[in-house]
Amino acid sequence: MARIPIFLMGLLFLCFNIARAEAQYINYKDPKQPLNSRIKDLVSRMTLEEKIGQMVQIDRSVASAEVMKKHFIGSILSGGGSVPAQKGSAETWINMVNDFQKGSLSTRLGIPLIYGIDAVHGHNNVYKATIFPHNIGLGATRDPELVKRIGAATALEARATGIPYVFAPCIAVCRDPRWGRCYESYSEDPKIVQAMTEIIPGLQGEIPANSRKGVPFVAGNKKVAACAKHFVGETTKGINENNTVINRHGLLSIHMPGYYNSIIKGVATIMVSYSSWNGVKMHANHDLVTAFLKNTLRFRGFVISDWEGIDRITSPPHANYSYSIQAGINAGIDMVMVPYNYMEFIDGLTFLVKNKIIPMSRIDDAVKRILRVKFVMGLFEEPFADMSLVHQLGSQEHRELAREAVRGSLVLLKNGAEKPLLSLPKKTSKILVAGSHADNLGYQCGGWTIEWQGLSGNNLTEGTKILTAIKNTVDPKAQVVYKENPDADFVKSNNFSYAIVIVGEHPYAETFGDSLNLTIPDPGLTTITNVCGTVKCVVIVISGRPVVIQPYVASIDALVAAWLPGTEGQGVADVLFGDYGFTGKLSRTWFKTVDQLPMNVGDAHYDPLFPFGFGLTTTPTHFN
Repeated sequence: MARIPIFLMGLLFLCFNIARAEAQYINYKDPKQPLNSRIKDLVSRMTLEEKIGQMVQIDRSVASAEVMKKHFIGSILSGGGSVPAQKGSAETWINMVNDFQKGSLSTRLGIPLIYGIDAVHGHNNVYKATIFPHNIGLGATRDPELVKRIGAATALEARATGIPYVFAPCIAVCRDPRWGRCYESYSEDPKIVQAMTEIIPGLQGEIPANSRKGVPFVAGNKKVAACAKHFVGETTKGINENNTVINRHGLLSIHMPGYYNSIIKGVATIMVSYSSWNGVKMHANHDLVTAFLKNTLRFRGFVISDWEGIDRITSPPHANYSYSIQAGINAGIDMVMVPYNYMEFIDGLTFLVKNKIIPMSRIDDAVKRILRVKFVMGLFEEPFADMSLVHQLGSQEHRELAREAVRGSLVLLKNGAEKPLLSLPKKTSKILVAGSHADNLGYQCGGWTIEWQGLSGNNLTEGTKILTAIKNTVDPKAQVVYKENPDADFVKSNNFSYAIVIVGEHPYAETFGDSLNLTIPDPGLTTITNVCGTVKCVVIVISGRPVVIQPYVASIDALVAAWLPGTEGQGVADVLFGDYGFTGKLSRTWFKTVDQLPMNVGDAHYDPLFPFGFGLTTTPTHFN
């Protein structure tokens, strides 16, 4: 008789353990479960407070583990120049990101944060990172495979610092070089921009053959989530954050094609533009963000605002923040780059949802999209960064790739009147190197380098200045004389074999780069006049766009557009001295005067100084 109760007790104990195991099993934490099943399970467990937290992105300067835990914040970013320490190491970055992540994982549901950063020409906020040429230069290479390799290198360098999400690529089609963001655009030609979306599989990995169109894809912890930006359009008269005046056909045929390709390639996120389309702010444009991007193009990743983007819906910005939240979220923005006053946003959005001004279905759509990206990235399985990739930051392999990109981006616009000046001989007696940009790494890199607006000088990061590259390349017996702005008498009295003049724009980003005159800052033009009137000269223009050069072309023997080449100035010398040939082609029209602008290939009034696609070529000469 005693054996029956023991058997029953065993059965009860077994049932209890099965029930406990089932209770401990959580669907959304199981990577073997289908993606949509995990998303649905997690959303069903979330409170309104937890959902709204996921929609918030804050700057690292106001973040902490405690803030992440208390407010369920979904994302942190580093704005331009927002760093854990000046000249901080990869380990410093990783420790910061992991500390924030601990706060997120200590919440009830343990939803990991996603950390984002602008990495628009390499991992450009970070000391010792490889800085690649800006997009305008990459467009001149006409080499999507090269751009794809740059994406892969950028992903490794971002992951080397513990960061899994980059706000790149910019796939704007800049049609007016007066715009301060023009160097972020690959070309005035939408076909080139489409081709350069190959950077996305470089950043994220190749999308599987059976993947559904529009579903984001990130291939593990050596890749990053990308962000196609800025949706959609450019600006009028080169004024940043202005109005795109164009009909729907023009918008879809010129400015939208890059997004078609990005979505097909599985881009994880899309950032909305500050600008308007025919007077309607993009951050409030339901027709384009929800009806077209999400419903027509079937984009399944998340839509993120720009920095304080919803504030700019009103004029002046932040004039009616409750309205801005309502307009932005209802338009289809999923994650808001707040980035500082997060409680004002959280409280405002909570009020609007509780009062049914914003429907819960809109919140659920946003949260599902954000979670989809986090699940696809594997953040739930591997939320912490480790130190295994720190050696990738600024690696020699990546610097060689950047040097290759510099070589391919150089466009030879003039090469002698009667006989070619380039390639330059390495063996010669005395060379003059002049100009404000010859010995200035910051000028060479341009905006979005360490700081948002870029920097002048040689203390910002590690790299090779063009002057150093020239000295490295010429025969050891050749005397290289550097003088930033020599007068004509100095040039005449020194019996130089030839001169290399390197001048151009000072660093800028966004609105600070808007320019109606597009002239090279003083004393650049004076340097050209003083040198090129006296000795055979090659002028190298460092700029984010075509600039006024027509009045000086006749006195210049050889003219090179080097754009914003980044840290690897050796690539300039490689081509200048004939170790490699010039191959770059203009990715945008070079105007004669600013009065012609905007002027793009195909226009009825097309009368350029150098047309779109122009670029002289040379063959390697290997002078010794």
